[in-house]
Amino acid sequence: MLVRSRRLSDAQVLILRMVRKSGASRFEIVDSLVSTYQNCGSNALVFDLLVRTYVQARKLREAVEAFRVFLEEAFELMDSMSGKGLKPCLFTYNAIINGLCKNGRYIKGKEILDEMLQIGLSPDATTYNTLLVECCRKDNAPDAVGIFEEMLGQGVVPDLVSYSSLIGLFSRNGNLDQALVYFKETGIMLEALKIRDEMLERGCLMDVVTYNTILNGLCKEKKLSEADQLFNEMVERGVFPDFYTYTTLIRGYCKNGNMNKALNLFGSMLQRNLKPDIVTYNTLIDGYSKEGETERAYELWDDMISRGIFPNHITYSILINGYCSQGHVSEAFRLWDEMVGKGIEPTVVTCNTVIKGYCRLGDASKAGEFLNKMSSKGVIPDCISYNTLIYGFVKEENMDRAFDLVNKMENQGLLPDVVTYNVIWMGFVNKVECKKPI
Repeated sequence: MLVRSRRLSDAQVLILRMVRKSGASRFEIVDSLVSTYQNCGSNALVFDLLVRTYVQARKLREAVEAFRVFLEEAFELMDSMSGKGLKPCLFTYNAIINGLCKNGRYIKGKEILDEMLQIGLSPDATTYNTLLVECCRKDNAPDAVGIFEEMLGQGVVPDLVSYSSLIGLFSRNGNLDQALVYFKETGIMLEALKIRDEMLERGCLMDVVTYNTILNGLCKEKKLSEADQLFNEMVERGVFPDFYTYTTLIRGYCKNGNMNKALNLFGSMLQRNLKPDIVTYNTLIDGYSKEGETERAYELWDDMISRGIFPNHITYSILINGYCSQGHVSEAFRLWDEMVGKGIEPTVVTCNTVIKGYCRLGDASKAGEFLNKMSSKGVIPDCISYNTLIYGFVKEENMDRAFDLVNKMENQGLLPDVVTYNVIWMGFVNKVECKKPI
């Protein structure tokens, strides 16, 4: 009754009194709770609360036995109680696993997890973290990684506790590279710098791979100031930056729109006789294109070719998109013809850029012809292809063609999305507005 009225604290006090003072055995307590479950309109939380009370009272053996007795009684009564919920829930299992691990009985806790999976009860992050923390506490790296991988396999999303436990384990054992792998997943790369400091204090030398790993994480988090400091430290310590170091930093600054810094790094890279590749050039060309500086982008294009590095489909897509965005559609089509003439297979991304270019010119019909052409060339249009073209026809107030494309889209197994419907809706609204008397 106390549980049913949500007076859980009072209920736990009563259970604790029964456990400690009444002399009632755990078998008698469980039996009384089970027998009154139906008559008193009880709640499954009663059994969770009993197990939690045993755990908090440090009576692990009693908790496990109560849990086992409850299971036996529960399963016997399941049929007669018509599914009223008399079965241990996730909290009950988590409480037992937590208690076992705190008592140093990890193997038993793992058996409980296996039992959960066998009966079809899905563990959560708390379940796995409890076992993971215990493995890490005991420096049991193989089991810790195994638990983490099982967690991912069950579709349970790791949280900060999961990652921090693994990072702590590998850091303590001097396995910085492995710790950094998990740091990259957490999005807390500044903490990686603290580990870096600890490792240096212990006399552990960081190599270029370790520096590159941290730099990559910092750039992904847009912590470019910290990345720059680390780069300078790297050079001061006599660790020579390699091709990956420079490309990582160039990508970070390009994404941040700081093209001057990116180009300075590119110059420094060349001075060190480190040869850029197509990825380096594509990164810089993309950066300048997104900043609207297509002329600078094309200068890099020419420089790339002069060094014997030839554009690929990504390079063409970047510049075609840049020219289209700037309204230089004729230049974009010139590059398209050049790409096709060189036998470079266009991708759906490149094709979508051309469709966008035609629509920008107000020539949705040409864009429609191009869509048919790309299909005949084996490039399958996607939702973006159709939505761009539908928007083009809606802008030209050609709602019939727009609806034809929605039908064609569905016939090809592509479901219209929220963008499709928003574009169609916008067309109708504009049509209504135009018909209103002035």
